[in-house]
Amino acid sequence: MEDRPLIIVGSGPAGAATGLRLAQRHPELARDTLILDKAIHPRDKVCAGGLIPHTLACLRDLGVELSVPHVVVDRATVRTPTREVRYEGNDICRVVRRRDFDASLVAAVRARGVGVNEGEKVVDVARDGDGIRVETERTSYRARAVVGADGSGSLVRRRLLDQTSAHTGRAVMCDVPIAAVSWTGFHRHAYDFNFEAVARGLRGYSWAFPCWINGEPHVNVGAYAVDTPGALLTRLTEQELARVGSTVRPRFHAFPIHWYDHRAPLACPRAMLVGDAAGVDPLMGEGISFALEYGRRAADALHAAFASGDFSFAAYQQDVRGSWLGSKLRRLNLAVRLFYGPTWRVWFAIAERSGRARELGLRWYNGIDDWDQRSGWDAVRALWSGEFAPPPAPV
Repeated sequence: MEDRPLIIVGSGPAGAATGLRLAQRHPELARDTLILDKAIHPRDKVCAGGLIPHTLACLRDLGVELSVPHVVVDRATVRTPTREVRYEGNDICRVVRRRDFDASLVAAVRARGVGVNEGEKVVDVARDGDGIRVETERTSYRARAVVGADGSGSLVRRRLLDQTSAHTGRAVMCDVPIAAVSWTGFHRHAYDFNFEAVARGLRGYSWAFPCWINGEPHVNVGAYAVDTPGALLTRLTEQELARVGSTVRPRFHAFPIHWYDHRAPLACPRAMLVGDAAGVDPLMGEGISFALEYGRRAADALHAAFASGDFSFAAYQQDVRGSWLGSKLRRLNLAVRLFYGPTWRVWFAIAERSGRARELGLRWYNGIDDWDQRSGWDAVRALWSGEFAPPPAPV
């Protein structure tokens, strides 16, 4: 059995961010840390790959540049249950392929001296005296602390923290070459969101994102919802394919998205959760920016734990729940009830008719100028004062 001070299970954005932040705060610990992942990078990851501006800010704080191929999105078309709204702004989102993006983060982690074992699947984790035993298909490890960065179906969460059924959304998506569609979003640097099915009881939306795959322009098409059968999401994706004028029937991929519940545990003695394992945005299913935030906070908690000897990680759970991060996730849970529940007509009407509300909402969601870290009263005052005049309508 190999002894390690710290093992991180999962090398996606949350696990990588934890390692990168550790290298900044506690280089000695980072050099003795081991990240385990069943996959070998670059590996395919089913995800639309949207990076909001706050994600880019997190990357800069971690000392990482966005170096992989991506599409800069500065236009959006949103179809609500009653009308179509168009928006034009600056750098609304960047769309990457997770295969490339995640591999670049792992390369950065290795460059900072953190060990990464790829192709080593973790099959069990259990308490072992004053440590955690981690069993893989290859060998056994004993760690003083473990970070669960192992996704929506997290083994660490199920073994050590919470065995109850998780709050999980579902998504279905596919990729189509631009040559096989009539959709013009790629060339316009635009993406589409379609909420029309909310009027029929869907608690979610469908989308079309521009992206690069192996140097060729594509459109990523999919649908996401909470508490919705996969068959319905497949039908919605097929409808979105018809809307973009696809002449081919591509392969569909489905994946779960574990969303945040403020009542669910995020940590226990000697273990904590980050990223999808901890829970992400239930409204839109966005997880990359939250993964980086969780990772940074977890690394700071680990730095404190190894300095003090207190491995309860209670402070980490309190930090997430009591911070703007926990507040944003709770507000997104509220937004699910408002926009996807019986009152959807009211809230979509406000978004449709108020340019100020749309501008503030986008700034809040994307983390522009730290609006997601400010109070609701700040938002009310900004709307009342007219601070957020909408941008000129696109031609």
